[in-house]
Amino acid sequence: MVHTNSRGYTMKGLSTLLLLLIAPLSADALEVFACEPEWGALVKELAGENANITVATTAFQDPHRLQARPSLIAATRRADLLICTGADLEIGWLPLLLRRAGNPDIQPGRPGHFMAADYVRKLEIPALIDRSQGDIHPQGNPHIHLNANNISRIADKLAERLGVLDPANSSDYSRRLREFQSRWETATTGWEQRGESLQGLRLVSHHRGFSYLADWLDLDIVATLEPKPGVPPSAAHLARLLEALSPNPPAAVVRTPYANERPSLWLTERLDVRALRLPYTVNETDGPADLFALFDMTLAALEEVNNERL
Repeated sequence: MVHTNSRGYTMKGLSTLLLLLIAPLSADALEVFACEPEWGALVKELAGENANITVATTAFQDPHRLQARPSLIAATRRADLLICTGADLEIGWLPLLLRRAGNPDIQPGRPGHFMAADYVRKLEIPALIDRSQGDIHPQGNPHIHLNANNISRIADKLAERLGVLDPANSSDYSRRLREFQSRWETATTGWEQRGESLQGLRLVSHHRGFSYLADWLDLDIVATLEPKPGVPPSAAHLARLLEALSPNPPAAVVRTPYANERPSLWLTERLDVRALRLPYTVNETDGPADLFALFDMTLAALEEVNNERL
């Protein structure tokens, strides 16, 4: 049986998509395609049952790299709103997906095209664009979501955009935004108070995925396992890191759920420090179910490492 909503988009086969669906299906709802789980979770907070949300990636997938599978093309084709990180995080797959989907409503420059990174200050903007330096992003580091203040700024703009796309429910989006921001402000104050004890915590990161977290909480990322962004660490590079870090080891080596654990384990075993897999994004299967839990779990993991060090 084929289910069609008021906009005429087919809903057939959603149960077979290899995607994370984080909102219940509603016939009159906006169709939202989120590139990463954190943005799907934010839409869920602001739209509730006014949106059917399809998320293209999970916490265990590198958002830099994704195949434009037929299921993704179908989901993109019916979308009223595309929300992604931007800043070239999805440059390897999103343009192809948009081209193949042929949906004019979510192309760049249209109201249905929303790039979260457009609304925050970017870190690590390169002075020189040279692909020999690895996976360099000309607009800066795109891993923006682990600064709680960035989530607040993006929420304001996203609620406004939802109201433009769905004016009949604009008052509901505004109400939900106020409620979310009230809860988020309270939570952020608590996280920042907890973060005071973490200031200066020395960490090594596998990839530059935690730069915004470090900037927000004043953590000290002293090295990255990747010699260049997106380039896997070689044995020689790890050996150099071991030599450089041995006199003053970090508290932990942190990585995302999708990163190869072997380099972290090799280095941490020799430095006798923790290898720490931080949640990085929302993961309803066996991790943080929403954005609040994401930050709570991240802070708790860092606090545990810090307490062991003291």
